[in-house]
Amino acid sequence: MMQRVSISRLTLAAGMTSMIPPAFAADAGFITDATATLQARNYYFSRDFSDIVGPNQQSKAEEWGQGFILNFRSGYTPGAVGFGSDAIGQLGIKLDSSRDRSVTGLLPVGSDGRAPDEYSRMGVALKAKVSKTELKVGELQPNLPVLAFSDIRLLPPTYQGVSIVSSEVDGLTLQGGRLRSTSLRNEAGDDRMRAMLGRTTPQAAFSDAFNYAGGDYAFNAKRTSFGLWYAQLEDIYNQRYIGLKHSEPLGDWALGANLGYYDSQADGGKLAGNVDNQAFYSLLSAKRGGHTFYIGYQAMYGDSAFPRVFANVSPLGNEVPTYEFAERDERSWQARYDYDFAAMGWPGLIATVRYITSDNVSTGMGFEGTAQERDLDIGYTVQSGPLKNVGIRLRNVAARSNYRSDIDENRLILSYTLTLF
Repeated sequence: MMQRVSISRLTLAAGMTSMIPPAFAADAGFITDATATLQARNYYFSRDFSDIVGPNQQSKAEEWGQGFILNFRSGYTPGAVGFGSDAIGQLGIKLDSSRDRSVTGLLPVGSDGRAPDEYSRMGVALKAKVSKTELKVGELQPNLPVLAFSDIRLLPPTYQGVSIVSSEVDGLTLQGGRLRSTSLRNEAGDDRMRAMLGRTTPQAAFSDAFNYAGGDYAFNAKRTSFGLWYAQLEDIYNQRYIGLKHSEPLGDWALGANLGYYDSQADGGKLAGNVDNQAFYSLLSAKRGGHTFYIGYQAMYGDSAFPRVFANVSPLGNEVPTYEFAERDERSWQARYDYDFAAMGWPGLIATVRYITSDNVSTGMGFEGTAQERDLDIGYTVQSGPLKNVGIRLRNVAARSNYRSDIDENRLILSYTLTLF
């Protein structure tokens, strides 16, 4: 449930400092190795819908917000077991919104259908470290093949629980954890987790916990890595993942491959119905100078769409933030081109153009579903002068389908990260 908290920027910063445990603060290692950053993010988001499919006939979603993200990471106290803490404070401010243009995922939606003027959250995680093994309890932001860090709106989501990461063996990283709740990207309070199946979110399917365990092993001078993972969103789905990444220099070229396979089944009480999905993806790349070319193929099998925790993207090779290309039986192909203008003497300027097309979707409406999406991203980071490190990103999308609503999308993001210490 979303909870609105009225809090000023100064109060937010002061609250972050107050969460440092006094016993830790007295230790030099805790303070001297600590880091803190403040990111300011100005985000405009607009989607125009046409050929609308479904009961929601809203033709436009458009909002504008200002976000602040304060991250603090302590060092560790001395001794065989080091202790520390991490903290995150987030503040989102409404700049423009209305009831008939809401539900962008940028701002909360109140009971009257309107966005509040502001929303905020503070969270802390206590941590302990032995050798190269770290335990955290509290506010977490994991980034895993089975739960990707989806920082794609004004503020990033967080989770509440426990995690452990161990890198005792060179090249091998093992992880595990149990998450009991989440704070969504446009909410201030904690909520139970639920699932998405493709583009659908079963409204009554809430889980008490998300459990995960897995690891990645890098070898071949760390040019090759292999991952094996298991995840369970209790009473909704369980999931297995195997992945392989490889990079290979070839003269002036650098070739790359990213391959993965997910197998997902219904779990326990089956609160989201019959989850049965097998997903394969492949994304191949070739880089030379400022040019990088990609081609990708992705396929869904089984009796359902691909499941993931709401409202996240996944590491599937052809998934993008507008269309997921992960519906039941969907097959999709991608062509993408990136260019880094540093190769032409314009450092900080990058551009991406991508086209994805799909077919074979089981729509349940008596015909085969198809979809296409074209993305254009341009980003620039100021390299010097008083505006150094200020970033601007423009995203334009045209997405079309014969079984879901068409979307024309624009995003404009201004960002700046200040290193406090």
